[in-house]
Amino acid sequence: MSGSQELKRFGHHLILGISGTKLSDDDKRALSELKPIGVIFFAKNFLDGTSYQVWLESFKDLNSHIREYAERDSMFITLDHEGGRVIRTPSPITRFPHALLLRSHAREVAKATALELKSLGINLSWAPVADVFSHPHNPVIGSRAFGNTPEIAAKYARDYYFGLQESGILGCAKHFPGHGDTSKDSHIELPILNLTLEDLRLRELIPFKALIEVQIPLIMTAHILFPRIDPDVPATLSQAILKTILREELGFKGVVVSDDLDMKAISDMFMKAGTVARSFNAGCDLFIVSRNINSSSLERTYRIAEDFVQSLSKGSLDESVVEAARERIDKLLAVTPQYPVEVLDKDVLLRHSGLAIASSY
Repeated sequence: MSGSQELKRFGHHLILGISGTKLSDDDKRALSELKPIGVIFFAKNFLDGTSYQVWLESFKDLNSHIREYAERDSMFITLDHEGGRVIRTPSPITRFPHALLLRSHAREVAKATALELKSLGINLSWAPVADVFSHPHNPVIGSRAFGNTPEIAAKYARDYYFGLQESGILGCAKHFPGHGDTSKDSHIELPILNLTLEDLRLRELIPFKALIEVQIPLIMTAHILFPRIDPDVPATLSQAILKTILREELGFKGVVVSDDLDMKAISDMFMKAGTVARSFNAGCDLFIVSRNINSSSLERTYRIAEDFVQSLSKGSLDESVVEAARERIDKLLAVTPQYPVEVLDKDVLLRHSGLAIASSY
């Protein structure tokens, strides 16, 4: 198999960020050469300060050009769209409040959110947050969680997932095995949590367990080191966490996706040979490289893809591991709807804005 064919094999496990509102030459090259299975959008991909019709038309063009260069009819078209402070889209897309406020409105808000996401061609939302808001000074989760006890977080994260599912959007539980007790932000540095497995079972794992029971299709890893469970590597690279706890103990059979590999907690590790193989061997199937945090350059993306190719040729990554991951991804993609980008009716948006207000009281 040629080098370019091998790089495309990694593309089947890659969710890639796009640099702006139009495809750059770098974007075109990456989409053509790597053929990523999906893309992740951020605020930089939407025209700002223009009318709804104008920015939507621009975004529609971006979507169709992505598919054209990736030569894929079916892709995961994804957005981090939780509500609260995690909203990337311009108005009139509804700014629903953060998860902690939603409670009894969680399912209804998720249904409305999913309807709006579908109109943007999005088929996968990186939500719900399944973390427990257990640390009062958590700089990264906080009110993004649905509750400050595992039972409340589990109940409303599950409701939110049901709402997404009912309106035809894939959901993803994050950040496994739990990011709620950290005092550091993994976008900036590697958090360390001295929790035991028993601590996790009593709190962090409860919302994930509830979501696995209702067959949530994806779970995202946390870039956190749990030295009392695995002293060597963060969860994204840990067999003890992803294979033993998530796959075996909790029985998760869906797709495991890494949090963004550009985050400072882990970005340097993924520049070292063998890291991507270690993550595959731990149980990761899919990798996000957002090009949104440290650099929009493609150099890191290609370094990771080349490390994947070399690991396969050296035998440190077994074909059977990659094949099992690919099967899980293919199975999910086969049932993932592909949506056109289209204007939402004004009455729908007015109804949703009323729901946003009701959810804030």
